Amino acid sequence: MPTPKIKRGYRKTRYILYKETLIDYKEQFWSFLGSFVGIGILAYMQNKHFTGTDAVFLIASFGASSVLVYGIIHSPFSQPRNLIGGHLVSGFIGVTVNLLLPDIMWIAAALSVSLAIVLMQITKTLHPPGGATALIAVVGGDQIKDLGYWYLVSPILIGVIVLFLVALVFNNMTTSRVYPSHSTYHKHYHRIRKRLAQK
Repeated sequence: MPTPKIKRGYRKTRYILYKETLIDYKEQFWSFLGSFVGIGILAYMQNKHFTGTDAVFLIASFGASSVLVYGIIHSPFSQPRNLIGGHLVSGFIGVTVNLLLPDIMWIAAALSVSLAIVLMQITKTLHPPGGATALIAVVGGDQIKDLGYWYLVSPILIGVIVLFLVALVFNNMTTSRVYPSHSTYHKHYHRIRKRLAQK
């Protein structure tokens, strides 16, 4: 016969599975809308200002960032410090490694991602898509490589600011979603909301 401890563990497991498999249509709607607008703006900028094979504003890592900042907004990896800092740190590493080792792709690719991970850990800006940002600086086409350190400004900085601003708007449209959701940001956000409500 199962002990109370086993029964409790079983009930807890069932509850977790139940919560994880619930379909929250409102959550999915806001995730869709935020990511659609964020990536849509970057795609529009790409279409207006750049041509050629390299999608300068539409680097793949922005798609991965969208999953985090619109779909998993409470994750530590989704917070502004991680989103912006992670991409900038990784972009800097990617460009630097590419300039130092332009002809040894296999070493440059491995080194850029590895160093980006370590530097993001050191600076507490870990953002998984940052690894792709570093890699793109090394394996991207000529249009990306010719940017040099300007890669950090455009597309990286401009791109993450667009994603961040859109996340600020769409992730705070309902009371069930609050972004940034890190405890420090959370306190400031609620304090500002209270002050506005009192006016």
